[in-house]
Amino acid sequence: MRKISATVIIKNAKQLVTLNNPQLIGPLGGEAMSELGIIKNGAIAFSDTRIAAVGTTRKIQNQIQISRQTRIIDARGQLVTPGLVDCHSHPVFAGSRANEFEMRLQGKSYMEIAQAGGGIKSTVKAVRKASPKKLFDNGYKVLDEMLGWGVTTVEGKSGYGLTLKDEIKMLKVLNKLNAQHKIDVIPTFLGAHDIPEEYKKKPDKYVGIICDEMIPAVAAGKLAKFCDVFCEKGVFTPKQTRAILQTAQAFGMKLKLHADQFYSTGGTELGTEFRATSVDHLDLISDEGIHLLRKTAVIPVLIPGCVFWLQMEEPAPARKMIDYGLPVAIGTDLNPGSSPIHSLPMAMSLACVELKMTPAETWCATTINSAHAVDCGDKIGSLSPGKKADVVIWDTDDYREIPYWFGKNLVQRVFKDGYEV
Repeated sequence: MRKISATVIIKNAKQLVTLNNPQLIGPLGGEAMSELGIIKNGAIAFSDTRIAAVGTTRKIQNQIQISRQTRIIDARGQLVTPGLVDCHSHPVFAGSRANEFEMRLQGKSYMEIAQAGGGIKSTVKAVRKASPKKLFDNGYKVLDEMLGWGVTTVEGKSGYGLTLKDEIKMLKVLNKLNAQHKIDVIPTFLGAHDIPEEYKKKPDKYVGIICDEMIPAVAAGKLAKFCDVFCEKGVFTPKQTRAILQTAQAFGMKLKLHADQFYSTGGTELGTEFRATSVDHLDLISDEGIHLLRKTAVIPVLIPGCVFWLQMEEPAPARKMIDYGLPVAIGTDLNPGSSPIHSLPMAMSLACVELKMTPAETWCATTINSAHAVDCGDKIGSLSPGKKADVVIWDTDDYREIPYWFGKNLVQRVFKDGYEV
């Protein structure tokens, strides 16, 4: 048998969590979310930026051609996993909303604060004033923090500009971050994050600006892979959302939705009708919405950080979704207001406590399922030959320890595209 050449070998992992299920193609739903594909005393080999081979340490040592250039890393009985994928975040912003945090502790709801001029509007004011350099520098620090928690791919949304000029400014920053930071950043256009104050009395006019000016400009500049809409009471109605989705689809953009977070407005149903890549939040999803998600293979993305931070009484019915066979994904929704959480492992902990998911299910939800939620499941999310060599070594020997130690960073080493970062 001809041996495979390798640039890096990581050997002697107590648990090598591969998330590689040869019998299943695509995201993992239902009981399959607990099947992590663990290889005991495992090893993984890289060939430059790609995974070359995965197996037991003995098998890999026999399979790989080791040269002077091959770097051999002894995991010393620790946990080795795919790099984490944060499939819903807002890493580019300006300002702080610590005052709103205090207001919520004093009894004000998120929606009450938003209606009084806080919430998204507060960050919009700060972003409009901020220079591209300031947004880039802050975003770079945010990504550094996320990388330190084992995240190697991030979906990053605009949505704090809400003018053509400022949305383009945000998207250009996201693209620059993708080019210059070690983390892969997948840009999403979220001009429909809120209705800006200047259009509150004429929201349809703002919808027209999104459809007639923003989306064509974003598409022409190839600035975003996805178009997202916040379909919610007091924000964008299902009718307005439909118009935006139709326009984005006509310009070749893939679709996402913020749906059914504070009210059940039919956003999930709309997302399934358009075959969106994902619908996110879903705290008040209907039974019909759950049924349609399974029927159409749209990924449900849950945000336990928001549930915790906003002290929501009705978290997304994760157990019902998983028991029904859905491939649940998890994101941080990192943002300065409703989820100031940089750590995807902390979101995993919250998913266990708030959403009653098992540790194994949260691993699946932050790797292979999150990869599919950003339409990259063929490139990242599992330790499979041919995929990107995005790998994390953790200072523990059991995958359950990561969500168990809430707030403790157990990341020891991170590899991105085959290089230690």
